[in-house]
Amino acid sequence: MTKQTRTETDSMGKIEVPAHALWRAQTERARQNFQLSQLRFPTSFISALASIKASAAQANQQLGILTREQADAIVRAAGAVIDGDHFQEFPLDIFQTGSGTSTNMNMNEVLTSLASQQSGVDINPNDHVNASQSSNDVIPTAIQVGVTLAITKNLLPALNHLQQIIGNKAETLTGTVKTGRTHLMDAMPITMAQELQAWQHQLAHCQQALEHQLEQLSQLPQGGTAVGTGINAPRQFSPLFCDYLSKRTAHNFRPAPNLFSGIAGQEVNLLLSGILNSLAAVLMKISNDLRWMNSGPLAGLAEISLKALQPGSSIMPGKVNPVIPEAVAMVAAQIAGNHQTISVAAQQGNFQLNVMLPVIAYNQLQSIELLSNACRTLANDAIADFTVNHERLNDALSRNPILVTALNREIGYDKAASIAKQAYKEQRPIIDVAEEMTDLSRQRLEQLLDPQQLTQGGVPGEEDKS
Repeated sequence: MTKQTRTETDSMGKIEVPAHALWRAQTERARQNFQLSQLRFPTSFISALASIKASAAQANQQLGILTREQADAIVRAAGAVIDGDHFQEFPLDIFQTGSGTSTNMNMNEVLTSLASQQSGVDINPNDHVNASQSSNDVIPTAIQVGVTLAITKNLLPALNHLQQIIGNKAETLTGTVKTGRTHLMDAMPITMAQELQAWQHQLAHCQQALEHQLEQLSQLPQGGTAVGTGINAPRQFSPLFCDYLSKRTAHNFRPAPNLFSGIAGQEVNLLLSGILNSLAAVLMKISNDLRWMNSGPLAGLAEISLKALQPGSSIMPGKVNPVIPEAVAMVAAQIAGNHQTISVAAQQGNFQLNVMLPVIAYNQLQSIELLSNACRTLANDAIADFTVNHERLNDALSRNPILVTALNREIGYDKAASIAKQAYKEQRPIIDVAEEMTDLSRQRLEQLLDPQQLTQGGVPGEEDKS
């Protein structure tokens, strides 16, 4: 029978490790000690961490700390991890030591095993793979690299796509006038294009904030090592490391102006989390607007019809629900929870080290992934192809007493309020009641109460008087 474990040794002594595992003693201790959840680091974080190890090896080789053979072996091993060949070798729980030391050593040990197997070169996880580094600067750096790449490769393209789809849809609806609503109550008319363009600009605000925050995220604390002083790292290590990482990732990373702050604090990630939460709030608003406009089809607003995607009830035949806006709204709720977690975790910068790094990494990357997917899903499966129920819009417009606002300049607020109340009471078009209660001609009332003109702002009927 094949032996199912092997004996590994670290500074604490011997421990049995699964025979097939690429990890070694320190990873195994963490695997046994931390069994609080089924949550694991996402592949995006593992890839970012492997990229850091490869870039560090190249910098260390240039500085004479590693031989070319050692550096090349580490780089090749890291490349295999980045390519996705060995993600199963990273089994550790998110809820572990707050610095993420266990996961840093997990990577060091896996790369050591791979490098040794592939090249036969003598590699040590601490002395070589971890040279010029500490978990205390590696893990904060990995968070920033991971989220930066996830934003640039996934979230920003998805956000741009959503804005484009909304813009395209708005162009088809410039002449579609509907009743505006404030407090969920009838208000002055707007075009549906104006409504969608508001969504578009809200998303643009979030995009601008994201792009600004990328500037801060690109400044890395790598090179600060244990407490920020850079002990055991050559002074040129940090800029060299960033040069290699920038070439590897095609993103301009550079050393942080203060290496202490990126290790002790997580305000850069907290600020990012706030932006992600703001984006989630916008998606929640858009989703709820769609749900309200789609409500019905008989007893609701029924202004639009979303594409039918699946049956909506296990008991009510024929029912179809707005499933995509509902799913996106739940994503928004999840991001709000993630933001609260990151808010608490970012406060745990005790003296020279934040000690809740793993949970910040997990929640931040999950938020980015969810938002990226939600933007594309909302664009493609809800906004791109909803249809407008013009008859319903026009019927509501014709009976909207709030149109009387356009008469304020002609007859005064109090008289207009009386007309509105009468129209509400009798459920009659406002133009008919205004014709009876004022001395304005029908023609003049048609000019003043034209819903299309009212969507353009300004003083109603101003051009007709001139």
